[in-house]
Amino acid sequence: MSWFRCPQTRPWASMRLFCLPHAGGSAVFYRPWAKAVSPAVEVQAVQYPGRADRMADAFVTDPHQLARLIAGAMAPLMDRPAALFGHSMGAVLAYEVARLLQERGTPPVHVFVSGARPPHDRGDERIADRDDDGVVEAMVELGGTDAEALQDPELRELVLPYVRNDFALIESYEHRGGTRLTVPVTAIIGDADAHVTEPQAKGWAEVTGGRFALRVLPGGHFYLTDRRPEVIAEIHRTLEVPA
Repeated sequence: MSWFRCPQTRPWASMRLFCLPHAGGSAVFYRPWAKAVSPAVEVQAVQYPGRADRMADAFVTDPHQLARLIAGAMAPLMDRPAALFGHSMGAVLAYEVARLLQERGTPPVHVFVSGARPPHDRGDERIADRDDDGVVEAMVELGGTDAEALQDPELRELVLPYVRNDFALIESYEHRGGTRLTVPVTAIIGDADAHVTEPQAKGWAEVTGGRFALRVLPGGHFYLTDRRPEVIAEIHRTLEVPA
């Protein structure tokens, strides 16, 4: 099963934007982006195993292994410049994927990290260890569309296993020394996100020798749902593609 969902194939696009979802998220989160983004950009959203149309695929429980699998799957799609965008858990995975791509001689042109603390400053919150109600409560607190699905008992049974796996995966993540990024990084956060403050987000500057920018938009952890136009505009401006 393919790792990517492309809502609109664009053979003429000069660039690909690979989008990595948050914990409990799936590729469908980025479907609206395909219409919103410049025709010069093709959106490829990562579909993690164990959910949506990959429900039958085994979970990956190690974040470094997941990054290796994604980077490997990207190889045939690196025939044109690529940028990475990751939200929350997806931001840390995007960083690890970017390191691997750089090691392999095909670095991305830019990495956008959204709603996340930097890899060397993860905090010690443990949601994966909570009971089912505790996990649901954490999802509701974070906001986002997945929280609504968890209110339905039948959906909850389907959704909770991969939500719990994602939290366990990102909460077990440890930053390892090695390749330092040379590519530019942009961090974007919501000004009311309880999970990442502006000073914490500035820590992303330490993981790259490339240019760093921080953008703060109004909103909480899922600021990018309401602020999609501003996020897309930031991507266009940064990648210098015509909107």
